Amino acid sequence: MSTLLLAALLPSTLPAMLQVGPNPSATDTLGVPDELVNRPPRENAIEAPTNPTSKWLSECLDLLPEDPARAHTLAQIRRGSTAGTDRVIANHCLGLAATELGLWDDARTAFLAARDETPPKELSTRARFGTMAGNAALGGGDAEAAVTLLEQAQADAKSAASATLEAIAALDRARALVALQKPHDAILALSDATRLEPNKAEGWLLTATLFRRLDRLDDAQEAIEQAARLAPLDVDIGLEAGVIAVLSGREDAARQSWESVIATQPDSLAAQTARGYLEQLGPKAEEAPTP
Repeated sequence: MSTLLLAALLPSTLPAMLQVGPNPSATDTLGVPDELVNRPPRENAIEAPTNPTSKWLSECLDLLPEDPARAHTLAQIRRGSTAGTDRVIANHCLGLAATELGLWDDARTAFLAARDETPPKELSTRARFGTMAGNAALGGGDAEAAVTLLEQAQADAKSAASATLEAIAALDRARALVALQKPHDAILALSDATRLEPNKAEGWLLTATLFRRLDRLDDAQEAIEQAARLAPLDVDIGLEAGVIAVLSGREDAARQSWESVIATQPDSLAAQTARGYLEQLGPKAEEAPTP
């Protein structure tokens, strides 16, 4: 699992060390849940004032990359012996550890407990935990429950006046709807996300991917162009742009997109995929050997 890029700090009574925020999937992976752990490298994290609660959370989070099983056990113990904010914190780390271990039901239960035990006025915090619970449900194959959880998370984010959190929940709800084979409902969810966060490339990339799957290539082209304007060096966008181009009969544009992916990140998985696409196309007409 790769480390996600988006981090957020929980406000008010919960320690600032809590950091969450599921990310939408990369190109052509709609419906496949990403990891839920969203913790930047320790040297880049914003340090909270030292206190026993934040110190315990920091130690628990530090265990996740190397020993998630131990973090899982410690969080279970702490959850059973604390109350209030400390219990919320324990459930948070428990959910992240369960995610690392692929224990999706445990993760979902822990994130839901963290959400439900968060004070009602902490709507943005509840939205974050609700989104993580929805992703855990999707990870466990329960897309219907994921949609319900993500709808509630989106509603909490809206009440908290957080367009960013609302957009995240909408993106993940779209993935769950795709898993339920409801692409047109997913398009509406993605429309919410791009309306709320028009300068985030991820929403436009997923929109382009889904339009392409629906054979709406003109709409897909418009969305991928917007994604490329926002993130011109994103290799996933380059891959998808090439796929849309070749399906639209623009082979030269497809080659150019995939060659740019290889030039940008030659050793990446995306570059490997791009090379495979180019091999399927074969050499350019002027490069073809003479019979």
